[in-house]
Parts: sequence; C-alpha cells; structure tokens
Amino acid sequence: MRWLLLFLEWFVDWARGTYWYLVGKRSSLCKPIQNSPGFQEVSRTAKDGVLKQEFSRDAVPANLDVIVVGSGLGGLTAAALLAKLGKRVLVLDQMDQAGGLCQSFNEKGFDFDMGFHNLGQVHENSLLKVTLDQITDGRLKFVELEPHVDTVVIGRGQESKKYTIYSGKRNMEAHLKKQFPNDAVAVEKLFKIMKICTKKIHMLCMLKLIPLWFARLILCTGLVDWISPIFKYSRSSTADVLRSLTSNKDLQTVFCHFFSGPSPKNTSCMINAVLFHHYKRGAFYPRGGVCEIPYHIIGLIQRHGGKVMVRAPVSQILVKNGSACGVTVNSGGVEVAVHAPVIISNAGVFNTFQKLLPPESQAQPAIMERLQILKLGKAFFQVFVGFNGAQEEFEVTSTNYRFFKNDDIDAMADEYFASSQERAPDRIPMMYVSFPSAKDPSSKDRFPGQTCMVIHSIVKYEWFEQWKDLPASELKAYEDYKMRFANTLFDWACEHFPKLKDKVAVIHAVSPLNMHGLRAPRGAMLSAAHDLERDQPVNIAKNRSSTPVKNLYLTGQDVVSCGYAGAVHGGIICASTVVDHALYIDLMLHKRKLKEKVSKKLD
Repeated sequence: MRWLLLFLEWFVDWARGTYWYLVGKRSSLCKPIQNSPGFQEVSRTAKDGVLKQEFSRDAVPANLDVIVVGSGLGGLTAAALLAKLGKRVLVLDQMDQAGGLCQSFNEKGFDFDMGFHNLGQVHENSLLKVTLDQITDGRLKFVELEPHVDTVVIGRGQESKKYTIYSGKRNMEAHLKKQFPNDAVAVEKLFKIMKICTKKIHMLCMLKLIPLWFARLILCTGLVDWISPIFKYSRSSTADVLRSLTSNKDLQTVFCHFFSGPSPKNTSCMINAVLFHHYKRGAFYPRGGVCEIPYHIIGLIQRHGGKVMVRAPVSQILVKNGSACGVTVNSGGVEVAVHAPVIISNAGVFNTFQKLLPPESQAQPAIMERLQILKLGKAFFQVFVGFNGAQEEFEVTSTNYRFFKNDDIDAMADEYFASSQERAPDRIPMMYVSFPSAKDPSSKDRFPGQTCMVIHSIVKYEWFEQWKDLPASELKAYEDYKMRFANTLFDWACEHFPKLKDKVAVIHAVSPLNMHGLRAPRGAMLSAAHDLERDQPVNIAKNRSSTPVKNLYLTGQDVVSCGYAGAVHGGIICASTVVDHALYIDLMLHKRKLKEKVSKKLD
C-alpha cells in the first residue's frame, strides 16, 4: 500500500510538473537576473535616502495593486516578488527607518544590529539564495563566516562544559560524533531526522497552498504518514524524540540550543531539526551590514514603480462588504485613507486581527478560530554592549555562543518563569551572545577600534508590565530593574570573555516594554510562539496566508516559521497566494537551471 501511494504521489507530481513545464505559464522568477553588480560601498546618507522615505499622500503611487503593512523581511519579500510580477506595491511602516529587525541603530557612536545575527542556507544556488537574488537583482552580497558556527556552554564556573558546532556538509555530523563518541548512533539518527525534515519541509508548506478541505482530508485519513515521516516529527515533541534516541542530557541540550521560547517538551522535533540543519552549509552575514538587506530589496521595489514609506503608522485596515480595500495612515495626527484591492499585513497575526481590523471583523468566528491556533511567544530582553578596542584584542570571532545554566532546559525554564519579579533577574537560565562587528569585514573600516556585543535572553512580560504607561520622569525604578537583568547577563558573558570587562564604553538594555518601537505585542519579538500545537500538521494547514477577510493576506514569521529564513518563506507563500500560483515552482526551476549551468562549466 505504501509503495502504491508513493508511486501515485510521484506520478501526480511528474504529470503536474511536465504539464506546467511544457505549457504552463511561467513568471519572471524563472528568468535569470540582469546586471548583477559586485558589492558597492554606499554611503550612509545614500542608504538613508532609500530606507527613510517619509510618508506623504502626494508621493503615494497612483493605481496601487497592493498595500503592505510593515517593512520587515516578510513584508519586503512579498512586496518585491509581487513587484517583479507586475504589481504596483506600496509598503508602509510606522518606524522612521524601513527594514523591521533588519536594521541597525546607533548608541553613543556604536552601531548595533537590532536582531539579525547571521543566515544559513544561502550557499550558492540554494533556494534561499536564489530567492534573495531575485528580490534584490543579485545586489545583496554575503560573507561566509568561520566554520565554527556555535559554541554551546552548559553550566557555570569550573563545572561548565563546552561543545562546538561546525558547519560543513559532512563535517557537522563528524565533529559532533567526536564530542559524543558514546552516542555516535544517536547522532546519526538525529542527522537522518534533520535530513528528512529539511528535504520534505516543502510538504508542510504545500499544506498552506492547497485547498484547506483537501489538506484536512489527507491529514485526517493518515495518508500523509505513508508518504513521509516529516508529519510524524512535526507533531512529536522534541523532548520525546530525543529521549527515545539518547539519555545524554548534554547531547539533548546541544540539539535544542536554538531556544526560541517554548521548552523542548512543548516544541516540535521538526522545527528543531530544521533550525539545527540551517547552518550545515555555512553561516553568512550581509557584506556592508544588515541594512544592506532592506536597502537592496527596496531598490528593486522602486525600480518596478513601487514605494516604501516610513513614519506611516497604519491605524486600521479598511474593510467594505467583507473585503479589505485599503488602510488609514495616521500622518501627523490626520487620518489619511489609501486604497488598493489587495492588503498584506506583516504586522503579525495578533496585531492584524486584534488591533488593525475594525471591531466587526475582529468579532468574526473565523477570525477567533484562527487566533486559537497560535499563542503569543515569549518576551525578549536584549543587551547591546560597545567596547573600546578591536576584536583581535578581545579574542572574539564570528562564532555565536549559547549559554545554559544546566542541561535540563525543561526544568530550568519552568523554574525561571515561576520566579517572582524580585528574584527573576538573578535566576536567568540561558542566553545567546554574538559579536556582529566580527562578522562584517567592512566593520573595521566603518567603525575602527570598536567591538560590539549583543546578548539575548527571554523574560516574562509581567515582570515589567507595571511600568508600561508611566511617563519617563517616573521610570527610575524601571531603569534600575532593567539594568539588573542587563548586568547579570553581561557578568555571565564576562566569565568567558574576561578581557571585555574593563573596556566597556556603552551598555544599552532593551526590555519587552519597548522592543525598538516595533509594537511587538508584549515584547514577543518572534511574534507567535513555535509551540507544539502550532506545528501540528492540521494547524500548519489552517495557519495560512489567506484570511477570513477577503483580499487580506498575512506574511512573515507567523505564516511559516520564526527567524529571517522563516520570514522570507512567509513572503513567498503570501505572494503565491495573492497571484494564485506556486512561486516555489518558478524558483525551483530557476535554481535547477543555475545548477545545470554550473555542471556544464565543470564538464
């Protein structure tokens, strides 16, 4: 029976692909990009001219086809793809600079990335690289970082243990086996799961593009489990799968080191497998800094007649006769209506459904049902530290560090989030440390003699909530409390980088109350939580780009997955839904042509 189903799947895919290849309509995404220049240094003033175009009603393009709310990577990806397909697009953002978390800010002369660290799966001719080339006309260039991608530190003081993760098609697995020689078989099984989940994740994405009734049918009948085990891994908790493979708590912790909020007992094995595999072919950073990403995407949108405007807070999505038809922008206290037949929201599912829609739309049962699929993610806390001195002086590299208080993530997360407000700053169980200035070669020229460090951790919004509406003059207690978290995290980092302590020039903490002004609900920088319920296959199918409001679509992290790659794929699925064409097919065909071209050169 299984072989029959596999044959049928292959035959249907072959027939559909052959028909499309021979007579199907192909989009411009199948074509090679034109005039892809090498990296060109652009002044900050020139970049600001693109990234900081303020909203003006007179500057709005005429005859708009699409309005995108939010200029994060998911919104820009959808906008750029649609622009290349002939749509006239307007992107609106509330901030004074476009890019969402793909931007930097300056604090006392130091330039910090808001949330970007590095990106995987952008090796030559990968799907993600092909997509980024398409939405930037190939002008976005990446630097490949050192193969030592991550260090996982478990424990504190002399009892701490370090495990290193290296990129490399074969080296990643081999290096992990060297560190866990008694668990070599478990490592092999983990990498088989990673391969399955990465190779077959398109099946989960397709659940969002096929009719929902059909998705429910094949899921409820159990047919999908005969086709691929990815559906089993998607609905299985990470903790359960790991316990079935190994009792080594350190290995379990290393596999879960991409901690985004929910603990292993409440996350899908599939999402952890995909995140771990993400850097197997290397880690990359945009040459020239993170602002290069929105800068080049916006350039493409403008070349196709579109516009990206900032200081344009959208106060409401306009709905007429059950269909989205425009937005209102609060421009200097005046509500300005801008209309288009298609509205895309990159503001996150919670902001979109609970704040931007008019009350009568929010009350729709279908909207309420969609919201029940997702829970709000954990709040984030960030510390940005600048040092007087070059990276060589501090012996820091492009490697990221993941610190855990012990090897039981589930238990320490439960204990931490049960803490009182007073005790919480002293009980932080985990953190992420990165040195952005060590990742971009141009940083040495742009900011000579400076080193930047970024620390991320998770917190409970309720610990900060009492200060959310107070005026700045009454926030001394808040600043003191915030710095308790910041100092605890910084001191922990200095246990491993002692040379940093005496060279601090600036330390800047960002709590969930403000989160860079992104309006992230309750400080949830990753928006919806990636918990086990979200990644149940039937909920993956339900949580799609289309919404119960006609002509209103969602893009970004909440559509597919957290992180920057997740946001890009959210944009692809959104654009595919808008034009009713699976753009993945076009991108995959273009990818295949590029690979064939390389093979011919080698021959």
